[in-house]
Amino acid sequence: MPKLGMEPIRRAALVEATIHEIGAHGTLDVTVGAIAKRAGMSSALAHHYFGGKEQIFLAAMRHTLTLYGADVRSALVPAQTSLERVEAIVGASFTSSNFRPDVIAAWLNFYVLAQTVPGAKRLLTVYQARLRSNLIYALRPLIGSNAPEVASRTAALIDGVYLRQSLVKAVPDPCQATRQVLNYLDLELERAAP
Repeated sequence: MPKLGMEPIRRAALVEATIHEIGAHGTLDVTVGAIAKRAGMSSALAHHYFGGKEQIFLAAMRHTLTLYGADVRSALVPAQTSLERVEAIVGASFTSSNFRPDVIAAWLNFYVLAQTVPGAKRLLTVYQARLRSNLIYALRPLIGSNAPEVASRTAALIDGVYLRQSLVKAVPDPCQATRQVLNYLDLELERAAP
């Protein structure tokens, strides 16, 4: 007999375990059994809640994007100027909850998954569109019609920092990553100045 109220707790545990397993292996080549074991439950229960490995990966991706979205919204609350909005968006991309080894590995693998799984492609498309839209909105008062182009390059640089970090064994440095992207934006703002 299933315990009432346990499903959300178990689902959350499986999602976290999935992110940790991907991070530990650096690949999507993990088993439902390994994920379930890390979550402290049977693989049958994991299959019961999600149906299969692909659905668990998508749930982990949704969870990661939800946390990222919450970080962006929280960072934007105190932002009063356009420049503060840009800085908040970039900073939220590299918070300690997002820019940590297991989540970095998960992001890299989600990009790979999006090449073949329509649900993953859809989630990444939504993420990319929201990031670009937020950046354009913040940049437009600062650089006018150049905002879409600069927003696209900024988003690509954020993804590039994650990619580079996934290839090194150094501890992620959120401040350095944020500063790197903001330094690029400073150059763009200087170039657009009259």
